[in-house]
Amino acid sequence: MTGSSNTKTNSKKKERAEPKVTLKTIADHLNLTPGTVSAALNDSPAAKSLPEHTKQRILAAAKELNYRPNYFARSLRLQRTYTIGVIAEEIGDAYGALIISGIEEYLRAHNFFFLTVIHRHDQKLLHTYAQMLQERGVEGFITTDTSITEKLALPTVAVAGHTQVEGVTNIILDHRLAAKLALSHLADLGHREIAFLKGARLSSDAADRWKGICEVAEEMGLRIRPELVIQIESTDSTPRLGYPYAKELLERKIPFTALLAYNDISAIGAIWAFNETGLRVPDDISVVGFDDIPSASFNIPGLTTVRQPLLRMGQIAAKTVIDQIEGNEEYIAEIAIEPEFVVRGSTGPLPIALGGRDIFGREELLGREAEAANTD
Repeated sequence: MTGSSNTKTNSKKKERAEPKVTLKTIADHLNLTPGTVSAALNDSPAAKSLPEHTKQRILAAAKELNYRPNYFARSLRLQRTYTIGVIAEEIGDAYGALIISGIEEYLRAHNFFFLTVIHRHDQKLLHTYAQMLQERGVEGFITTDTSITEKLALPTVAVAGHTQVEGVTNIILDHRLAAKLALSHLADLGHREIAFLKGARLSSDAADRWKGICEVAEEMGLRIRPELVIQIESTDSTPRLGYPYAKELLERKIPFTALLAYNDISAIGAIWAFNETGLRVPDDISVVGFDDIPSASFNIPGLTTVRQPLLRMGQIAAKTVIDQIEGNEEYIAEIAIEPEFVVRGSTGPLPIALGGRDIFGREELLGREAEAANTD
């Protein structure tokens, strides 16, 4: 037993005593200078003068010797941390997850790390976290669904930021175009009585999205009836976000044939509410969402929606903040992103007949629509 114990102890000592592989180790192995090895492994400007076969030899040797770069030492040497602070409203929802996935993909490809904090629309917490991240050495900030009202101390990119603040680059969707795509689609299908779920006031996109909808509806001659507009007050990130508000719409007994929801999650919740009442989507009510999160295409029926390129928006945010940190690009106040419109099974033509079914008195609505069509 004693001999076995000594063997294990000696083995552990041997493992601990194993020398660490450094740049000099690789350089000696290849008969090169540490500077040459460093240039190749860090892909620095000096690496451009190295022959390709030399770079490949260095990379192969680093892999063979199991070289692990010391990022802490590198940070001290270069006075840099290569770390970005990501300040998100939430990371569990599909919207935030896709943006952060795009951020991570770009940062990883460019040898940057990121630290994430969640603010949940608490302005005090937002500023506290920004200070904490700065103290931990981050070189810039990326925020999502966050209303920044004051200049931060570091280069900052705000995904879905709408307030113009010095030093902050806002990445925004063209909400007016988004509204036009959605309302034109419903109007082309014959829908005139359209209900709306407005985004929660704390959501940074809510005001601009609703403004775009109102402007486009007025241009198209579509009436927005106040009794068919429901303000979402919840910040739930599940379909429960839309379910109770769709129920409330039905309880008002005001006929409508289509619903434009603030986002996909609320649209999916609304479809559940309609199905429970016996209404069929899209035979009785057409539903349009916003964002095109992954579950939109797997919903039954598939959700017609305005697509935000969320993954790409995250990548653009990461590229922009790195470019500003490294001085590769001049500061720009705003980057506009165009939406796309994705038609799936949740929208269809205005119902011609309901087979005698009297669910919240829609025969009267259909009569008015037919009369209007004849008049035209």
